[in-house]
Amino acid sequence: MSKSPHLPTIYAKFSTNPGEVMNKFANVWVFSDNAARFAELIGGARELGEKVQVFVTQEQKETVLALGADAIYTLSGGSGLTEDYADTLAHCIAQGGGHSLVLLPATRRGKAMAARLGARLNAGVCNDVSVLRADQSGALATHMVYGGLALGEERLVSPVAIVTLGSGTFAPAAPVGGGEEISPEFIAPRNPITCLERRAKQGSNVDLGKAKRVVSVGRGIGNQENIALAGQLSAAIGAELGCSRPVAENEKWMERERYVGISGIMIKPELYLALGISGQIQHMVGANGAQIIAAVNRDKNAPIFQHADYGIVGDLFKIVPVLVRELNK
Repeated sequence: MSKSPHLPTIYAKFSTNPGEVMNKFANVWVFSDNAARFAELIGGARELGEKVQVFVTQEQKETVLALGADAIYTLSGGSGLTEDYADTLAHCIAQGGGHSLVLLPATRRGKAMAARLGARLNAGVCNDVSVLRADQSGALATHMVYGGLALGEERLVSPVAIVTLGSGTFAPAAPVGGGEEISPEFIAPRNPITCLERRAKQGSNVDLGKAKRVVSVGRGIGNQENIALAGQLSAAIGAELGCSRPVAENEKWMERERYVGISGIMIKPELYLALGISGQIQHMVGANGAQIIAAVNRDKNAPIFQHADYGIVGDLFKIVPVLVRELNK
């Protein structure tokens, strides 16, 4: 079965005053609330900028030191909440001058920081970017629009361009040694957020964005106990276990970190195996980056088969045990 044709592209433009002709940004600034995303963000920064400068918290510093940034700004002060550092970051970026690009992960906190920086720096912001390059006047970014039904291409030509990147947009930076270490002065926010309580997050620390193989379940799995069957198949092929949005957000059978879709995780594995997933566009936007998509569904008219390279029409409770048995031989 062939995959669906390319999504339509819609063109838009954010502009203030166009800048000078450029092939790379003079400065690329990087910040992430998730230390695991730094390697990819710095990899993108190296491709797009002349000078790579990274903001880190004290806890993230060791992760970033070897990734080849020209300068590492270690943040301190405040309550330790990500939001507390918005004014500090904005001040450093503004002082850097020149045409600048700011890269953040497309996480909830990454997007919240992007919005704050955009307001403070009068900068264009583009979220959930899957393709990014520097052109003659600024940053040219491609991202999903209309709930994943189309691709939007936007040119950000403000002096500072701010972008949140989906997982897998750039190759991770290889370790090459660290650069200059700087301790910027903390600028307290006018209206700080007060942390009243901290609770340990329940669930796993899975990063589906890095998985080479993913087995994902939908509501066709029936109930939470049956997810163990998908887990057996996942173990047999060395895959991570994912799910559709209803399984994570409606039924709450699995953690949200395992939800594949436009408002969940965007993945690019070698293999994506969907069990009991209908294949609505909002889900497939998150999975279409897979090199190979295979599906098992009892409904021969399920949309998933329009995207799948391989499909089996049948009862997953009969098919999966056979696959597990054969794979374990």
